[in-house]
Amino acid sequence: MNRNLRHALLLTFAVSLGAAPAFAQKKSDSATFATVNGKAIPKVRADALIAGQAAQGQPDSPELRKAVTEELVRREILTQESIKKGFDKKPEIQGQVDLARQGVLIGAYLNDWVRTHPVTEDQIKAEYEAIKSKLGSKEYKARHILVEKEDEAKAIIAKLKKGEKFEDLAKDSKDPGSKERGGDLGWANPASFVPPFSAAMTKLEKGKFTETPVKSDFGWHVIQLEDTRELKLPGIEEARAQISQQLQQRNVQKHIDELRAKAKVE
Repeated sequence: MNRNLRHALLLTFAVSLGAAPAFAQKKSDSATFATVNGKAIPKVRADALIAGQAAQGQPDSPELRKAVTEELVRREILTQESIKKGFDKKPEIQGQVDLARQGVLIGAYLNDWVRTHPVTEDQIKAEYEAIKSKLGSKEYKARHILVEKEDEAKAIIAKLKKGEKFEDLAKDSKDPGSKERGGDLGWANPASFVPPFSAAMTKLEKGKFTETPVKSDFGWHVIQLEDTRELKLPGIEEARAQISQQLQQRNVQKHIDELRAKAKVE
């Protein structure tokens, strides 16, 4: 069997546990696809594998069907051997099987819910405008030094006023992500930072540093603003797919939360 195709088939099985197609079956679906040691393999399993491959852009072909046959036979042989060993009777294995079954059913339900509750064009436009409003029109290039105590931040500010370099003082910062770069945070939008940090940073003039320590949940900051530039956002057409996906995920989570709120749990 083609190694890449076999890998794709195994991946299809893994994905199907979380997102399966609808469960409606025709009478022909119950037909036997193959028999292994007298045990029938239902045709629906082959149909599911082929459908999964089709969803990933794999065209139906004699090679694919041969690969599907071989994969299903291998799985049936291993399943039979597992049953001989009594694994199907073990509580922990039964629990895993139950979870896998739940995953398939959940995937089918949520796929159907998403299909019947599509994200609208108006929702995409509204979300795009909300993102633009939140991000504003500027990006900021800043440095910072993070310390645990306010007195430490005040001491750093005093050293800066005496002419010591920000980059040198940043070596003692508690932020491992920026201390080795002289406190450099790169270009970022204010929305990327916690509110107290953003509020202080956006008030600075280029080249200036905060003369009062800035408190956040992480500790005390001393911030220096190096530069600003116009924020260039992708157009709505470029962002459409990502926004649609985010809205879809948000809608699904809201639906799950609503079902959870109505559920009677004892």
